[in-house]
Amino acid sequence: MILRPGDRAPDLSLPDQHGSVITLAEATERSALVLAFVPFAFSPICGDELAALDERQTRMRQAEEAVSVLVVSVDSKYTLAAWSQQTGTDVLLGSDFWPHGAAARAFGVFDPHHGVAERGVFVISPAGTIVSGRQVARTETRNFSADFDAALSSL
Repeated sequence: MILRPGDRAPDLSLPDQHGSVITLAEATERSALVLAFVPFAFSPICGDELAALDERQTRMRQAEEAVSVLVVSVDSKYTLAAWSQQTGTDVLLGSDFWPHGAAARAFGVFDPHHGVAERGVFVISPAGTIVSGRQVARTETRNFSADFDAALSSL
């Protein structure tokens, strides 16, 4: 079951595309977090969403808004490093490769039949609680405007 507003966000540790380990507790320490799960790197819809999130993150930084972005997929950190390099993104990418899908499972957005994360997105407050959470079909490209609005309102 997908986590709902008011639920405590699990404190997960994931390797990122740079080889560092990131934790959700650290990511939300000084800012709200928009956490987007994607099925696979290099897929067309995931690429479009990454570009949209990268643009939003850039605008947030320019406005000095305390909102961070983390995109998580079941791909390895090496695949995510290649995707990051190819797209030129500045968004932090988390690898949910091993234990396979553990982060997506913790948030209730893992598809065990296909071994991928569904398109879930969560806004996590600096206090570590879920402000909003939703899931869309894998074939649907998400608009993240309401997610960033929710993140800003949680500050």
